[in-house]
Order: sequence, then structure tokens, then C-alpha cells
Amino acid sequence: MQNELLLNDPNTSHGRFVSQLTRDTIGFVLAGGRGSRLMQLTDWRSKPAVPFGGKFRILDFTLSNCVNSGIRRIGVATQYKAQSLIRHLQRGWSFLDGRFREAIDLLPAQQQINEDWYLGTANAVFQNMSLMRRNAPRYVIILSGDHIYKMDYGKMLAQHVQRGADMSVACVDVPRMEARDFGVIHIDESHRILSFVEKPQDPPAIPGRPDRALASMGIYVFNAEFLYEQLIRDADTPGSSHDFGKDIIPHCVSRYNVFAHDFAGSCVGSRPGEDPYWRDVGTIDAYWEANMELTKVTPELDLYDQDWPIWTYQEQQPPAKFVFDADGRRGMAIDSLVSGGDIISGAAVHRSLLFSNVHVHSYATVEDSVILPKVDIGEGAKLRKTVIDKNCRIPAGMVIGYDPEEDKKRFYVSEGGVTLVTPDMLGQQLHQIR
Repeated sequence: MQNELLLNDPNTSHGRFVSQLTRDTIGFVLAGGRGSRLMQLTDWRSKPAVPFGGKFRILDFTLSNCVNSGIRRIGVATQYKAQSLIRHLQRGWSFLDGRFREAIDLLPAQQQINEDWYLGTANAVFQNMSLMRRNAPRYVIILSGDHIYKMDYGKMLAQHVQRGADMSVACVDVPRMEARDFGVIHIDESHRILSFVEKPQDPPAIPGRPDRALASMGIYVFNAEFLYEQLIRDADTPGSSHDFGKDIIPHCVSRYNVFAHDFAGSCVGSRPGEDPYWRDVGTIDAYWEANMELTKVTPELDLYDQDWPIWTYQEQQPPAKFVFDADGRRGMAIDSLVSGGDIISGAAVHRSLLFSNVHVHSYATVEDSVILPKVDIGEGAKLRKTVIDKNCRIPAGMVIGYDPEEDKKRFYVSEGGVTLVTPDMLGQQLHQIR
């Protein structure tokens, strides 16, 4: 009753009550997946560790949402080729202070229950229940570590409590046929979930909107004790795949109070008339496009928002440098993002995004490309519509992105015509921590 009164009080519902909810919440981030649709970009790193946006890793967006929302007790479950991600978290996320019950706990699969690694998303949480119980939260928010978005989780928590829910699922409005790649939610007019179907061929539509569907964002709020009960039940269920989307949610929907939370109500930074910004950068085309969006004059994702900063590991780098100013040999970058340590030496960069410590030599041209850290682009090289992985050395005069058939002989070319280049493809520097 006290919670209900606080929610109905306009002087407290957005402040003290919500902040108390977030303090009583643990965030559990699932960051162990490879992301195989990103092809060779995840050969030596997990998907959440993939660089994004010039200076960040994909996981930074989920963790920043937690910290900015007031959720400062966070567990990060890792599994596939996690060293790059672990090193990034140790360097960039050690500012949380345990004296104030703030911490990011790294949770690699440790075979704590038996000799199995993490067997599914639900099993990853089940194997770490002892950690959660020691912290005694009232609520647990389960998060995917491989999407790009800005969200105030406190608003979702407040709505969860107001509805008296056992579980809440965050969802985003998408075109109905695009929903085939996601878990799809069917709701009634009160937003109670009637069914949850994983990747259906004929997705159920939003009531009154036959061309739209609600796709799960992989974000779930549970009452803590209810979550423990469901994890134990699932662990004891023969034949379960121990997955939230395939097992936990379908079981709970028909038996308990499970509601959908509309992402539009908690999205941070969306402008009026625009769809809430949320990107699944799970393919090379989607990854390239989301990075390219940032080079627009007014991108949908605002990285300059001081009220909702994206935190990351900050390397100490000198300023970007542009040198030479002669016809045909002018160091310049137009409609592009460049980062610290970059040197554009008598080269032209157009509509591209360069991470740190990229050196583009004289007479080279880079167009519509994403260049990851520590790439060296040789004199006279020409790149168009490419993704160049970390530590690549592009030889002088090499041409990539102009002839797809020629590119396919050495590199990966996506359905959308994006050419991915990694050091392995160039015969350079194998097996590095990425």
C-alpha cells in the first residue's frame, strides 16, 4: 500500500520512490554470446566487446543505462572468448565504490553447480543465484549486453511495481514482418502478456495495429523471490533449454502476472515524432549502418547528451591531427567522426567513423567506412563501404569496396555490400586479444 501511495503522489513517484527501487535492484547482464552473424568480427571477441561509435564497446550502453538509472550493483556473465571484455571492464568500469554497495561483478562460467558451462540464459542466472541472494535485492533486472539504446530502467521498475507484476518484459514496436527475428509478445489492452512466441513466422499484431508487433528487447524485471522460484523450477525440468525466451517466459505468462513494458515510455533522448532508438547490431550490415548513422548532422542516437552519458574506458590519447594542404594531398575529414590519436596525413576521409590511433597516409581515400582502432591505411589506398577490424595494416595502393567479386576472393562481403576486413584475412597478427 505504501508503494502504491508513493506512485500516485506526483511529488514522489519520479524521485525518492524510484531511486529506492533502483537501490533495491540488482542488474544481471548476459554478455557471454558470440554473435555469429557478425562473422569474423567476433572470431576473437564476444559480441558485447565489439567496438562501436568511435570509442565505446557495445556493452557500455547497457552498463551506462544501469549506472545512469541508479542501479549500481551489477553482475556481468561472460563465456565466449571473454578476455577482451573482461580487460575492458577492469579498466573502464572500476570507478564504482564498494563502500556504497556499488560494484560490477565479473561472472565467467565457473561450473559452480556442476561441471557444465552456462547452458542458456536462464541457467547463467541460476548458476549465480548465491551471489544475488547475498545482496538481498527486492528486484532483479535481466539485461542483454549486445544492443545499442538509452533507457531509464527506473521507469520500468516503477511501472512493474505499480501493476503488481511478478515479471515485466520490455518491448519495442517494430514492423510485424521484421518481428520474425525476435521473441514476439501478444498483449491485451491492459498490457498483460497473453502469449510469448520465439521467432514466429506469423507474428501476432499489436491490438488495433495489424501491421505492427511487439518485439522483446531481452530486458526482464522480476521480483527477486519469484525469479529464484522460477530458476529452480526450470533447472529441475527435464528437457528444458534453460532459456528465458523459450522456457521461463512462456511458462510464466499463463500462470502469473506478466506485463509488457513499452520502451517508448522509458527511452532516453528520442525526439518528438521519432521512433525510440534501439538497434540490434547483430549483422555486419546492421553494425555498419548503425555506425554510419552517427556521421549524420543530427543522428538519432545522441552521444553528446551530458544528462545521460555513455561511460567507457578512456585511453590517454593525443588530439586527432590533420596535416598537409596541397591539391590532391590535403588532410581532411568531412561528415565523419574521428578519435584521439588519429592522424589524417594528406588523405581524404568522407562519411566515415574512425576509432582511436588510426593513421591514414597520403593520397589515401576512405569513404562510408568504419575503421576500428590501431588501423594503418597505406599511401594511395582506397576504401569504400568497409568495416576494417582492429590492428589491420592496409597495404599501400590496395583497393577495397569497389569490386565486390574481387573482394570476395579475400574478404567477407555482406548481402548489403559491406566488405569486412580482418587481420587474419590479410595474413597479419593472428590470435590477438581484440
